[in-house]
Amino acid sequence: MSSVASASSAPGPESRRKQAKLIAAASLGNTLEIFDFTVFSFFATIIGSQYFPSSTPYGSLLMAVGVFGVGFVMRPLGSMILGSYADRAGRKAAMLLTIVLMGLGTSIIALSPTYAQIGIIAPCLILVGRLLQGFSAGGEIGASTALLMESAGPGKRGFYISWQVSTQGLSSVIGSTCGALLTTFLPHDALYAWGWRLPFLIGLLIIPVGLYIRSNIDETFGTHQQHGKQEVVHNPVAEFIRNHLPQFILGLAIIMTATLLTYIMLFYMPTYMMNVSHLSSTLSYVMSIMVSLMLTLSGIASGLLIDRFKRRKPFVIGSLIIAILLVYPSFALIDSGSTLWLAFVLRLLIIAALGFNMTSGILLIIESLPRPVRATGLAMTYALGVAIFGGTAQFIVTWLLQITDNPLSPAWYLIIMLLIGLFACLAFRERHYD
Repeated sequence: MSSVASASSAPGPESRRKQAKLIAAASLGNTLEIFDFTVFSFFATIIGSQYFPSSTPYGSLLMAVGVFGVGFVMRPLGSMILGSYADRAGRKAAMLLTIVLMGLGTSIIALSPTYAQIGIIAPCLILVGRLLQGFSAGGEIGASTALLMESAGPGKRGFYISWQVSTQGLSSVIGSTCGALLTTFLPHDALYAWGWRLPFLIGLLIIPVGLYIRSNIDETFGTHQQHGKQEVVHNPVAEFIRNHLPQFILGLAIIMTATLLTYIMLFYMPTYMMNVSHLSSTLSYVMSIMVSLMLTLSGIASGLLIDRFKRRKPFVIGSLIIAILLVYPSFALIDSGSTLWLAFVLRLLIIAALGFNMTSGILLIIESLPRPVRATGLAMTYALGVAIFGGTAQFIVTWLLQITDNPLSPAWYLIIMLLIGLFACLAFRERHYD
C-alpha cells in the first residue's frame, strides 16, 4: 500500500521536465548577470587600461571598479519598476523584459570601441551598458525567485531557490574558466586588443535561449485567489514600505552579508591576488574556478538540507559565524608561499558557508512577504542591498588598500560588516507565507 502511494506520488518524466524547464527559466537571467559581472571583475585591470587611462595602475583600476559600481545605482530603480510590474502583470512578463534589457547592456559593453579609438565616448558607452545591466538585474531576482517559490511543492522551497545561488557559482566557474583560458593561451597584445571581449559575446548566446524558455513556462501569479478575488495591489512599492519597513531594513543587512562575501571573496579576490599578492593571473583564475564550483555545490546542498527543517534563521546565523572566524586568516595567509594553499582552503570554507547563507537568507526574506508584494519586496531588498554594498565593495577595498597600504584592510572591513549583519538576522522576524 505504501509503495503504491509512494510510486504514485513520485514525479513522472513530464513533471521532471516541467520542473527542469521552470528552474532553467528562472535561473538563466541570474546566470547571465553573474557571468557578466564575473568577467567584468576578472578583466577589470584590462578594461581600466582600455577605457580609463591613468598615470597609475591603481588609478585605472579604481575608475574601472567605480564604473562597475555605478551599474548598481540603477538596481533600486529597476527593482521598484520591474518588481512592481511582476506583482501586477505577472512573473513571466517581467522575466521576459529583464532578459532583453540585460542582453542590450551586455551588447554595448562587448562591442564598444576603446578610449584610444573614440575618446571620452568610450567610457560613456561602458557606463550606459552597466546602467542597463543594473536596471534589469534590479527586477530579475524578485520575479524569478517569486516564481520559483510559488511553483515549489511542500518541502521543496529551499531546493528550488538554491538554484538562484548555485547558478551564480556556475556562472562564476564559466567566467573564471574563460579568464584562465584567455590569459593562458592568448598573447598579451591580443588579450588587451580583443580577447577580453569574447566572454561578453559568449554571454549574449543566453539571450535567445532565455527568451524561448521563459515564453513557454506557466505563470504562478494570479493563480492563487483569496475570497474569489485575485490578490493584486495598486502600488506594491508603497504597500511594501508602509507595512513591512522593519523587515525591509533588517533584510538589507542580511542581503549585505551575502553580497560582501560574494563581491570580495569571490569576484574581487583574483584582482587582489594579482595586484596585492602578486600571484600569476592563471593561478588566480584557477583558484577562482575551484571556489566558484564550491558555491555551486554548496548552494544545492544547502537547499536540500534547509528543506528538512522549518526554520531558516539558524542557517543564516551559523554561516555568518563561520565566515567571521575565517575571513582574517584567509587574507593573512595569502602572502606566504608556504601557507597559500591553507589560505585557499579557508576561502573554500567561507564560500561553502556563503552558499548556505545566500539560500537561507533569500528564503527567510521572501517567505516573510505576502504574495501581493512578494516580487517587489524581495527585489527592492535585494537590489538596494546589492547596490549599496556590492556596488561599493570593490571600490572601498581598493581605496582602503591605497590609503592604508595594509593588505589586510579588506579583511577588517568585511568582518565588521558581517557582525552588523549577524545582529540584524537575530532581530529579523521569521514568518512563512504561502
